[in-house]
Amino acid sequence: MTPSENMTMSDSAAKRIAYMRDKEANPKLMLRVTVLGGGCSGFKYELDFDDKINADDVTIEKNGSVVVTDESSLPLLQNAIVDYEQTLMGSAFKIKNPNAASGCGCGKSFSVKM
Repeated sequence: MTPSENMTMSDSAAKRIAYMRDKEANPKLMLRVTVLGGGCSGFKYELDFDDKINADDVTIEKNGSVVVTDESSLPLLQNAIVDYEQTLMGSAFKIKNPNAASGCGCGKSFSVKM
């Protein structure tokens, strides 16, 4: 487990992770971001809460909140920002990924720049 310089998280994402950690009464709770093949654009994000760190995981921390990803997802998340947005339409974690050439309407699927 090493800190990642490749990915960052916004203040709002850190606050939401802290809120969920407190709500679940689990001080080890982290947001896990994984990139998988599939989805309507070639790759898709999978976001889950987890309290375990695997041997090939990389973490980033902000204000005591942690985002974790695996080494194979990391190249596709280079310079990405994990954000949390609240709008009139709802609230959700969003990945602002400069490596994404295009995405689909769901916001969970993307293709990479060549």
